[in-house]
Amino acid sequence: MPTVAVFFGGRSSESEVSVITGMLVCNLLRGGSYRVLPVWLPPEGGMVTADFRAVEEVVRPKKPPLPVRVEGRALVRAKGRGRVVARFDVALNCCHGGMGEDGTLSALLAWHGVPLASPAMPESAVFMDKWLTKIAARGLNIPVAPAVCLKEGEDGAAKAEEVGYPLVVKPVHLGSSIGVTVVHTPGELDAALALAFELDDAALLEKYFGGRRDINCAAARIGEEVRLSPPEEVFSAGDVLTYREKYEEGRGSKCPAELPEEITARIHALTRTLYEAFGMRGIVRADFLVIGEEVYFNELNMVPGSLAGYLLGGTLSGTRRLLEEVITDALARPKTQKHIIHTGILTRGVFSGAKSCKRRQKIV
Repeated sequence: MPTVAVFFGGRSSESEVSVITGMLVCNLLRGGSYRVLPVWLPPEGGMVTADFRAVEEVVRPKKPPLPVRVEGRALVRAKGRGRVVARFDVALNCCHGGMGEDGTLSALLAWHGVPLASPAMPESAVFMDKWLTKIAARGLNIPVAPAVCLKEGEDGAAKAEEVGYPLVVKPVHLGSSIGVTVVHTPGELDAALALAFELDDAALLEKYFGGRRDINCAAARIGEEVRLSPPEEVFSAGDVLTYREKYEEGRGSKCPAELPEEITARIHALTRTLYEAFGMRGIVRADFLVIGEEVYFNELNMVPGSLAGYLLGGTLSGTRRLLEEVITDALARPKTQKHIIHTGILTRGVFSGAKSCKRRQKIV
C-alpha cells in the first residue's frame, strides 16, 4: 500500500488553521487506499513527525514528536547520521500561507523527486502574492478590481488617491482575511497601513465595492479532466469577510449559490482559464466578487481551507474519494527528465567566451 506524507503547519499566520486542515485530511485518508504519514511544520521552524490523530495531539503532544528532514522519498532524523524514520511515495500539501503555500515546500519536494498531489512551485509563488495575482489575471484578460501595490516606506496617501475611497488594505502575502481593513476616509488610512506592515512588507490598496457578494469556486485535475465545483456564496455581516466569520462564528454559506446561469458560467470559465493557463494539478479555490452583473476575480488559494473538499467532494466520503483521486493522479503522472548538457567548460584552462572570465588563472 503506498504511503502519502501529509504536510501541515508552517511558519505562517495561518499555521493553526493548517493544523485543522492537516488533521482532517489525515483522518479522512486513514483506513483507505493509502498509509498516512503526518508531517508537522512547527511555527518555530523545522519538521517533526508522529502518529498525530487529533488537533489536541499536535497542540499538546504526550511526548515530543521526532524532528526530521526530507531526504529523497524518505523522512530521516534531523540530528545524527540521518537514520531513515519512514519512507513515502507521494506528498500532499496542507500548509496555509507562508513558505508552505508560497511554493517553497513544493520546490523542496520537487528537488527530492517526490510526486506532489498539490500545486507546483511556479503557480504557488505567483498566486501567494496578491499583486502578482493581479498582473497574471490581467495578462489572461480576467477582470480584477482596480488596485495599487504599496511598499513599506512609500507614500500611502498618494497611492490611495489613485484608487479612491472607500478602499481595502490587504497584506500582499497573507490569506484568511488576516490584516484586512476597509478604509472609508483618508483619516483611517494610517492605522490600516500600520496593521498591514506589522504583518507584511507590502500592502495592496484595492477599490472597495459596497454590496459585493463573495463567491468561491474550487477546481481539481484528475487525469486530463478539470473538475469545477458549484459556486459557493459565503455570507458576511460586515464590510468584508473576516477571519472570525471564516473559522469561528460566521453567517455560513450556500452551495450552490443563487446566481443567474450566465454568472455561474462566467465564474466556471474564469476558474478554468486560470487553472489551465498555469497547467495546474491538485486542488485550488478561486474567489470572486460579484457586484450586480459584474464578476471580478479576487484571489486563487493554492492550499484552500479543508482542501475545498466540501465543495468538490460534498460529503466526507466524497471528500475522501476526491483526495484519493488526486493522490493517485500524482503517482500515475509520468516524470520525464530532459537531457542535461555538460559542456566540459570546467576542464579548460581558458574561458574565452563573452559571458565568462577571459582567463582562469587563479581567480576562479
